[in-house]
Amino acid sequence: MRKTSKGNGPQGLPGISITGRRAATFCLLLVAALCVQATRVQVFEAEGLNGNSANQRPVLERYAQPRGDILVGSDPVTTSVATHGRYAYKRGYTDGPTFAAVTGYSSQAYGNTQLEGTEDALLTGTDGLLAGWSPWDAVTRKQNPGGDVYTTLDRAAQEAAMRGLGRQQGAVAAIEPATGRILALASTPSYDPGSFAGYGSSDQEAWNRLRTDADQPMLNRALRQTYPPGSTFKVVTAAAALSAGVVTDPDAPTAAPFPYVLPGTTTPLVNDAAVCDQPGRSLAAAMTASCNSVFGYLGVRTGLDRMARTAADFGFNDPRLDIPVRPARSNFDTRMDESQLALSSIGQFDTAATPLVMAMVAAGIANDGTVMRPQLVDRLTKADGTVVRQMRPAPYRRAVTPEVAGQLQRLMTGVVENGTGGNARIAGAVVGGKTGTAQHGVDNSGTPYAWFIAWAKPAGSTAVPPVAVAVVVADSDATDVSGGALAAPIARSVMRAVLGG
Repeated sequence: MRKTSKGNGPQGLPGISITGRRAATFCLLLVAALCVQATRVQVFEAEGLNGNSANQRPVLERYAQPRGDILVGSDPVTTSVATHGRYAYKRGYTDGPTFAAVTGYSSQAYGNTQLEGTEDALLTGTDGLLAGWSPWDAVTRKQNPGGDVYTTLDRAAQEAAMRGLGRQQGAVAAIEPATGRILALASTPSYDPGSFAGYGSSDQEAWNRLRTDADQPMLNRALRQTYPPGSTFKVVTAAAALSAGVVTDPDAPTAAPFPYVLPGTTTPLVNDAAVCDQPGRSLAAAMTASCNSVFGYLGVRTGLDRMARTAADFGFNDPRLDIPVRPARSNFDTRMDESQLALSSIGQFDTAATPLVMAMVAAGIANDGTVMRPQLVDRLTKADGTVVRQMRPAPYRRAVTPEVAGQLQRLMTGVVENGTGGNARIAGAVVGGKTGTAQHGVDNSGTPYAWFIAWAKPAGSTAVPPVAVAVVVADSDATDVSGGALAAPIARSVMRAVLGG
């Protein structure tokens, strides 16, 4: 009788019964299903799970290490504060109110704004620019240390702007004309972003207090608020008139009548200075005395298309003027009748601008007609200082020719030396500027906005002026609410800081 091996299967495989084979096959199927499910979750659903509001891991990781810094010059104006709580670190600010219009805030409860928002990925270490080449880091998904953001700010200019504005509602934007580097960006009243950087009850109280403050300290007036620019816009009108050939000689009499009646109406365009109340004032005389009738007339003669095109070349009507923070869109209407065009040509009607764009106007004229793209960030680096992105100067638009820019520089210099901008004079420097006092409110009942735009350079210098500035004071207790009285001295202090005076 032939012996058989105990437990052999039908195929002669030792030790595996039919039941055992079925169990092994089932286990293999389970393993395969588990692999498929793990792949689906980790690859195809990873992004959705990471973004799920119930997933706290990304939030914990975000605050598990110090945040990168924002720097002015070589000095950080931000810190990371150990909390010894669930979120290991929160944001801190070394001089929060001075730089709040630039840094914005980073709050565990309320998110991020300004550079804290646009550069959040780099500051938290999640930006691909910071990724290393280590395969192990890729496998473990190790978080990189937060990178640093170096701003273009000039500390002296920023501090001068904040001191000059004081407790008034207002803003300052200063630009280096040849490069577009933003030297100062100030908004008052300001706030301390560190007061609500955490998520506790004190942070909530600070947030609620700031949000309900009637003075709106968290409103970035330099970037996010537009104002009628008033007579500072006459520089744009002069640029358009000279470029179009409506005016060929700034010193020659114009055909501007007096009184100048708004086209299609019986309403005369009134002047603030009696010296303007005569026909034929030259462009130079009209700029020095800020004659509404002359500039309203020249705007209509130049025409809507040319006026709108020139305004756009200086930054108006651009909804994507990122610096990298996105400012509010400055407006010059492209559809209006001639009476509205006359009012728009003196910076009224629906014309509205941010201080940033009005600084671009002054900077473009100072830079011989080329407006440079404004930029707030100089470079981005890793935590060890390695540069991962270096910003380069870039032209924005050619607004006017060098010849026209030279004429406008002379006109603006006349305003400071002989006209309404005398409070901006700086010893040992050449200063060109334009004042503005913009009416607003129902029947112009609101406190006027006091404006001043300017540029300055050392006397005798043939180089492009190193600074151009725009100042607006939106609310003040002063008895003399005018651009020359309120805004020009602030501009002077900012320009002196840049010039080293």
